[in-house]
Amino acid sequence: MISRNALRQLLLFRFWLGLRRTHLAMAKSKNHTTHNQSRKWHRNGIKKPRSHRYESLKGVDPKFLRNMRFAKKHNKKGLKKMRANNAKNAK
Repeated sequence: MISRNALRQLLLFRFWLGLRRTHLAMAKSKNHTTHNQSRKWHRNGIKKPRSHRYESLKGVDPKFLRNMRFAKKHNKKGLKKMRANNAKNAK
């Protein structure tokens, strides 16, 4: 015959195991889903981002901007020489 204390411990252990099993079998909460999102996106159409002719230079490195200004300023000098050479070669 099993002692009363051992029986109590066995019952408590079985109860504890039962709790653990139900805990493991519980449904997990949903973390993420994209259900219906694609339909919503396509309702108004997926549009490309608008492109601008000249992108803003705000926040660009000042040293680079200064160099760019000088480069633009002196681009025309080379163009004049090239046109003069082309005119000579055409004759």
